[in-house]
Amino acid sequence: MKLPDELDDKLRHEAERRGVTVSDLTRMVLAAFFETAPDGGGRRFGAAAAGHSGRSDVSSRIKEILRKEWGR
Repeated sequence: MKLPDELDDKLRHEAERRGVTVSDLTRMVLAAFFETAPDGGGRRFGAAAAGHSGRSDVSSRIKEILRKEWGR
């Protein structure tokens, strides 16, 4: 399978940023996709990675963050 150049560049950049191989990152992304697919089970929240945001106010904003994630 051939990826469009722009997507391939993003994949390679993200793999380098994380210090993993492109193959490892591809497996992680596919596993996350199938975990969150409607027929695949659970739901992941974008806020789950908030601990890596560099912000110190996440715990005080958790209700706001979850409201945004849940769309309510």
